[in-house]
Amino acid sequence: MITGLFLFQNDLRLHDNPALQLAAQEVDVLLCVYCMPTRKQTHQAYTFAELGRHRQQFLLQSLSCLNIQLSSYHQYLLVLPDPPLSTFPEIITRYNVTAFYRSQHCGYYENQIWQLLKQQYPYLSFTTKATHTIFEQSELPFDINDLPATFSKFRKQVDDKPIQVPIPKVDWLPSPPANRVQPASIPFPSTALTNEFTGGETAALQHLQAYFSSPHPSQYKLTRNALEGWDKSTKFSPWLALGCLSVRTLLETLSRYQSEIEQSASTEWIKFELLWREYFQWYAHCHKAKLFSFKGIKPHAPTTSFYFERFRRWCNGNTPFPIVNACMNQLNQTGYMSNRGRQIVASCLVNELSIDWRYGATYFEQHLIDYDVASNWGNWQYLAGVGADPQEHRHFNLQKQTETYDPNHSFIRKWRGHQTDGNLDAVDAADWPIGFSDDE
Repeated sequence: MITGLFLFQNDLRLHDNPALQLAAQEVDVLLCVYCMPTRKQTHQAYTFAELGRHRQQFLLQSLSCLNIQLSSYHQYLLVLPDPPLSTFPEIITRYNVTAFYRSQHCGYYENQIWQLLKQQYPYLSFTTKATHTIFEQSELPFDINDLPATFSKFRKQVDDKPIQVPIPKVDWLPSPPANRVQPASIPFPSTALTNEFTGGETAALQHLQAYFSSPHPSQYKLTRNALEGWDKSTKFSPWLALGCLSVRTLLETLSRYQSEIEQSASTEWIKFELLWREYFQWYAHCHKAKLFSFKGIKPHAPTTSFYFERFRRWCNGNTPFPIVNACMNQLNQTGYMSNRGRQIVASCLVNELSIDWRYGATYFEQHLIDYDVASNWGNWQYLAGVGADPQEHRHFNLQKQTETYDPNHSFIRKWRGHQTDGNLDAVDAADWPIGFSDDE
């Protein structure tokens, strides 16, 4: 009898999940497991003790939804508080696990853990299958180590490639182990937070249907740079990040909209941005640990450093720049920020405040409900001038950004961007800037 363990990570869904389907076909008994992110898994210059409350709530909602869906197959989700290396030895022994399955993951440290498990248990089978990307690695027209240096070159090579049709929702799952222990309940926060986003596959598919039943896809290119507004952008990113929604399912729905309703510059732009996401996934696979390096993939490190007081003010929305403050207040109160807002605050951190970009990337990792390791760190590298951007760096004129995207200051007023003491640096000697070497 084959007992399999399926490790859910970035694939919290039952539709279009070929990794889960393969496990269901090959094992007699199946244990479904998710390991909560912990501080032990952080790897950046600025670490945090726990996920931000909004990101945590969205994750827990998604896990709860998955558990409910699994229950209809007489299955359950075993949520473990610690990472696999510390918890799996007991799991393997208790349930006599003989086979491991997971979806492909682009995270360097997630892959390190998987490789260590394979080394520790060479007599067990380990299977990985792509579920988080548009293409499988074998479908790419280049070796992963020869990833095109820019997105435009990548897009030219993959834009016309056929995309696999998403597979249906799994129709059955093997039973869990007979000697199972009662799984711990998924720990919701004590007080639910008000948020436009609800985690989970059910909410993701509902939003997918609602969005493409509206005229919003035909207006997307005109509204995508707005600083806020539920209907201004697609809002799929949180569900894509956790894998509550399959990117291939999204593209199939987009293609149906284009054939039945309208194909326009706006609908093509949705695919364009999904290809950007795809590029960053393979960028992370290609560059591995360099995704977190101060100098990124460039030969020389930036001239930025670390100023505690400036960073604290940036996090708290208390800089001399109202548009930046408003965006950061929005992030802190909702766990979400528009793409335009992210570019604005990132440019401010790197250029106006001269702070090591990795601190901003890690703060986003802590708080964004749509945190995706590849998109987050790849975009920060891009803007800081240490990534795939052929330019040295991106420096946004904050005054011009305000005039263009918030000319009446309505966004700034709503998110209290003017509520600042106007200072930038403290005079306390303890706030003297601290430099970090590239390997820190």
